[in-house]
Amino acid sequence: MATILLVDDDPLQAFLRKSILEARFPDVQRATSAAEALCLVEQPQFAANLGLVISGHHMPGLGGPAFVAELRTRLPWVPILVLGGVGEDAGDYAGSGASFRPRTVSSDEFLALTRQLLTQSIRKTA
Repeated sequence: MATILLVDDDPLQAFLRKSILEARFPDVQRATSAAEALCLVEQPQFAANLGLVISGHHMPGLGGPAFVAELRTRLPWVPILVLGGVGEDAGDYAGSGASFRPRTVSSDEFLALTRQLLTQSIRKTA
């Protein structure tokens, strides 16, 4: 099964999302920043198993749109899900191929979207 990389600097939000994901998916890794996530994807073994990146829109340092752009240059085939807050603009990701959803998405919808994006990833790499 592919690895899901959860990039979230908020410990509580990350714990909740990681717990939800781990109930259905066996390999969920967390990075606390975009910089840490980019270091992980530079590791060939990690990158080879990566099936999905889930990230917040606002992060310290390298923010959401810049992180997505940088990730695309390194791993253009990996699906990316960006979780944004109220009033944040999905237009920041136009043309990036990233999916944008509100942070308030239900657990069921979050899991269904995760499954859909992972399936998309598997088809692209198969």
